[in-house]
Amino acid sequence: MRHKIRVAVLGVGHLGQHHARIYAEHDACDLIGIVDSNAEQARKIADMYQIEIFDDFQELIGRVEAISIATPTETHYELARYFLEHGVHVLLEKPIARTIAEAENLVQLSREQGILLQIGHLERFNAAITEGRRYIDNPGFIETQRLGSFSLRSLDIDVVLDLMIHDIDIVLSLVQSPLKSVSAVGVPVISPKIDIANARLEFESGCVANLTASRVSLEQTRKIRIFQPSLYLSIDYANQKLFYCKTTPPQPGSPAQFPKIDRVDVPIERREPLKEEIAAFLECIMSGTKPIVTGEDGLEALRVAYTILGHVTRTNHE
Repeated sequence: MRHKIRVAVLGVGHLGQHHARIYAEHDACDLIGIVDSNAEQARKIADMYQIEIFDDFQELIGRVEAISIATPTETHYELARYFLEHGVHVLLEKPIARTIAEAENLVQLSREQGILLQIGHLERFNAAITEGRRYIDNPGFIETQRLGSFSLRSLDIDVVLDLMIHDIDIVLSLVQSPLKSVSAVGVPVISPKIDIANARLEFESGCVANLTASRVSLEQTRKIRIFQPSLYLSIDYANQKLFYCKTTPPQPGSPAQFPKIDRVDVPIERREPLKEEIAAFLECIMSGTKPIVTGEDGLEALRVAYTILGHVTRTNHE
């Protein structure tokens, strides 16, 4: 039997604390410790799972085989680079890095070292998305809405990098076609950064995606709708619900002039996406297989996000 994978978590705040919880519960790994600049939060998590607090992330070298990095975006590059250089597999929260150059360096380093780099685009592991992919083969139009209330988290980045990047990654994985053109608008409402944005992406396949993200809404919405010939599919990420509408042509001799439209609600077995993500990460380490969300995927999502932000900036200064 293979020994348990020794892991640690860097950053145990809003999201990182759940990384710690899931690792602590998983049979395939041994959570040995955490690192966090917030001493009170670190002590709370350490006491909860009876694990060690490390004051310096460099102390983990030689102690761990894998690490989750759930720290602010501005720290992603330095931390991920350090662990990749030292042969430690990395699960890195999105976005992959602050800049395209940083992301490219991490991807290249992962390849050179032969070390796993998985990016935390969580919606890839949403059960409704996993099931919905079975019905999608030729998307013509995609509409996404990711709306949430204002919080003090992630204010170091624009809403495009904070929230919309989830949908950018999903759209890129569904369309599988080069991006042809982008138009976008965005507004800073509460923070100095862009707080609400809309982007229109046109692909060489002919597919068009309309993406909206806001962190200044009164209600939370996480939805994607996909249209393709003879099929409309709707996914509610938050509630993990899926239904589709399909058309049936009129029967010969029927007086009906238009196709019949039927709605089908697809049963979904709800699962915690982060648990699925971490389980996939650990399985890739054990099997030596390619992650579902690679460093290249994280890089491509970041490229598109910055393309959108470039158009938003120009729009605001016209």
